Amino acid sequence: IFTGNWGVSVLYFPNQVTTSIASALPWTIALVGTTTVISFFIQQALGIWAGWRHGGVFDNIVSPVATVLQSVPYFWLALIFIWLFARILHWFPQAGGYNYREVVPGPTLDFFLSALEYAALPALTILISSLGMGVVGMRNMMVSTLSEDYIVTAEAKGLSPRRVMMCYAARNAVLPSISGFGTSIGAVVGGSLLTEQVFSYPGVGQMLLQAVQSNDYALMQGIFLIITVTVLVVNLIIDLLYGIIDPRTRQQN
Repeated sequence: IFTGNWGVSVLYFPNQVTTSIASALPWTIALVGTTTVISFFIQQALGIWAGWRHGGVFDNIVSPVATVLQSVPYFWLALIFIWLFARILHWFPQAGGYNYREVVPGPTLDFFLSALEYAALPALTILISSLGMGVVGMRNMMVSTLSEDYIVTAEAKGLSPRRVMMCYAARNAVLPSISGFGTSIGAVVGGSLLTEQVFSYPGVGQMLLQAVQSNDYALMQGIFLIITVTVLVVNLIIDLLYGIIDPRTRQQN
């Protein structure tokens, strides 16, 4: 494992497993990694405002929509987006990673813009599908935090509503969301596997499904190892950052 000799891929023979994964990994990192981080911040922003204005118009719109999004499968939303944005409106390409007819892969602006255009629909699918649970969770934590005594004290001291919301309520309500971010990485990666297959996106997800169909066990083991290590490393980083975000965890008796 540590030497990088993971065997030869049957699907991409005679290439090594590490070489095959290395060719697809940047696509998945760019798509899933970027989209997941953006989705997390949008979740927190929507959840904070919905919780702060709970019972209002914004909360009554966002909360039901987020609840519905929790049950929407990635692949179903991907098919809807392909039908609407690619087949009907012709705003985005239907499938692929870049325009291979006009662009040569390489560190050029044309290739970057083409890859960005082809990644728009898969990224939008992952972004919207992953919003639901985070928004609902953050909203509920905000509502619960607003009933705490230190919030009442901050309001009684005459602090501005903006400062109470961001420095007192949101700062404490976001802690469980940060802890759950590492766990949600696995679900997002799992959903992205199907999304990549629907859009024929040249990432690790599509490679994994092709490996399963071809009985390429060496390649499957390598991809599973990469996914497992990624989730573990993300959780480790979050645990290390948690002590910085929440000073109470650094206190010793």
